[in-house]
Amino acid sequence: MITLRKYAMLLMGFAMTVTTVNALAYTGQKLSGTAKVTMEQARVIALKAHPGKITDEELEQEKGGSGLRYSFDIRKGKVTQEVGVDAQTGDVLENAPEGKHPD
Repeated sequence: MITLRKYAMLLMGFAMTVTTVNALAYTGQKLSGTAKVTMEQARVIALKAHPGKITDEELEQEKGGSGLRYSFDIRKGKVTQEVGVDAQTGDVLENAPEGKHPD
């Protein structure tokens, strides 16, 4: 028989698992099957272009390069930089301060 304490611990474990799984997902993940560069590889490239803390990441279809790019918002101090990495070649397509109207 499950006691109230065991039940509460099971629920907490389940909640933590679900939260962790959701944190691993990113916007545009469904497009990743067509990318030659993985999200992990793109993160490394983006952080070399502009060191800091990634605050947002997505894979999107956008003009320029191969048409498929990883987009990262990287914060360092008070400045947020937008870095775009081509999902096919790994080239840095964008490395500029985020505009006044972020996505």
